[in-house]
Amino acid sequence: MENQSNPHHLVLGKLSDFLTGCVLSDTHDERYRQKIAKKLVQNCKFKKTDILSNITIEVAAGKRKATLKVDFIITFQGKTVVLIKYAPGSLVTRRLSTIALSRILKPYQIPIVVITNGEDAEILDGNSGKVMATGLEKLPYKEDIEKNMASFLFKPIENIMFDQASRIAYACEVDGACPCDSDVCIIE
Repeated sequence: MENQSNPHHLVLGKLSDFLTGCVLSDTHDERYRQKIAKKLVQNCKFKKTDILSNITIEVAAGKRKATLKVDFIITFQGKTVVLIKYAPGSLVTRRLSTIALSRILKPYQIPIVVITNGEDAEILDGNSGKVMATGLEKLPYKEDIEKNMASFLFKPIENIMFDQASRIAYACEVDGACPCDSDVCIIE
């Protein structure tokens, strides 16, 4: 992911991705993503192989389509159990679109959804959208996932809910978005 062509991102050099070892542009946003990845491994005790990063997802609103990025997903026992979306600024304004992404990434509801700006976090119940905890120190731990795995519903997402969630994600993340933002690619 190269940000040098994006004038809204100050490129400070290069850095090595904590999870993959790939060389990335060193930006303030990328530093926060790396901080989150390190917390997931060092504090929350997930293996690097449990975490996928920089996932591309296509969203649509009618005939309009775009691709968005999801920063991290965590898998356990073959299921995606956590979705983490990083974005600078207000967390509250990102709840709806992040819950929507958790309903279109997989054919089932991802049970735990995290919104973070790198300094704070909201941990949401994927089914209800309600805030379960706040703060980066409350990120889900592997031990908690193991303990609660049997209680996760992994409710299948029906076509109408998928369509609605895709429209919400598009409206919240794409409409009015800066066309040079590297996290959004509008497909005509």
